[in-house]
Amino acid sequence: MELITGGAFQGKTAFAKENFDISDADIFVCEKNSAPEFDKKCISHIEKFSFWCIEHGIEPADYFFEHAENIEEKIIISDDISCGVVPINKTERAWREANGRLLIKLSEKSEHVYRIFCGLSQRLK
Repeated sequence: MELITGGAFQGKTAFAKENFDISDADIFVCEKNSAPEFDKKCISHIEKFSFWCIEHGIEPADYFFEHAENIEEKIIISDDISCGVVPINKTERAWREANGRLLIKLSEKSEHVYRIFCGLSQRLK
């Protein structure tokens, strides 16, 4: 598994396409209002997946590892939502914390972890 994270609009998807030979057809983009699908090579915006889980009383890390098949072959992309002011809204705080727990587990299981900032990659693992 490869994990790519960084701020919004920093070039994470472009990095994945360039370095892992994937196209738009290989990418599933998570939404906040629906269950994720894990059948694509790349799963993008898992922070939105985490929000969906929190709204349904599910721990994102548990759901992810129970439902994602062939996880070792996946490319996972997540916006970094951990920076900035802590949200006042209880649901948004829970979302941010749960997404952090998910990223920790994904980092542990990933072969490589990359942070993208201003289109530049930094390999963390």
